[in-house]
Formats: sequence, C-alpha cells, structure tokens
Amino acid sequence: MLAAIPLMIIPLIVYNVLIFTPFGGSGVAALSVDLLQLPMVSGAVWTMQMGDTIIVSALVLLFLEVLKATRAGSWSVIDHLLSTFVFIAFLIEFLLVAEAATDVFFILAAIAFIDLIAGFSVSIISARRDVSIGL
Repeated sequence: MLAAIPLMIIPLIVYNVLIFTPFGGSGVAALSVDLLQLPMVSGAVWTMQMGDTIIVSALVLLFLEVLKATRAGSWSVIDHLLSTFVFIAFLIEFLLVAEAATDVFFILAAIAFIDLIAGFSVSIISARRDVSIGL
C-alpha cells in the first residue's frame, strides 16, 4: 500500500506548509531563508537556502520514484494514477495560486512531470522485458 503513494507529494506539502502557515514564516520569503553557508577554498561563500533544499530533496525523491517504477505489481497502476494527480495538483496550483508562481515551485512541478513520464516509461520498458515467448 505504501508503495502506491507518490513521493512527490512530499515536496508539494512542504512547499505549501512553508508558504501558507505561520510555521513557515512570511510567505514566499520563507524560501529565501539561508540554511547553510560554507566558505569555499576559492574565497566565495556557498549558501544553501530553504527553496534550494526543497529542490534537492525532490530530486532525491525522484530517484526513489524511478526505482519504484522498476517493480511490476498491482500497486504500480495506482502509483502511476496518483502520480498523475500529484502533477495535476502542481500544475493547477502553479497556474491559479499567486504564492506558487515562483521558480522553486516551477522546478518542483517540472520534477513531478519528469516523475510522471519516467514512471510510465520505465514501467512500459520493464513490462516489455518481462514478456517471454516460448517456442
């Protein structure tokens, strides 16, 4: 059952919590909060902001989703259907909610789209290889 839950819903929830709740801070400005600053050998200072962290986390989840897509089972169809709904939620929110019109949210929506397409593609290729024809 847990295998059917699309992991890309996690960045969607985290983004909305940061933007729309008092816990997250002051709206879109919460994405610009510096979480990490590291001095580099070159003398520059590398800064990791909250929005960057959400994007990197979403990329890790995308990798896990691609791994999940390689398994064939009864839950894979439900997982693909729910991944479609998650991408539609990203798309609708991006188009209709002013706080979602940010570069961070657009990149998250693009990752959700890649997850959707990669999931279908990997499943189709895996299913094609599972078919064996006896002679």
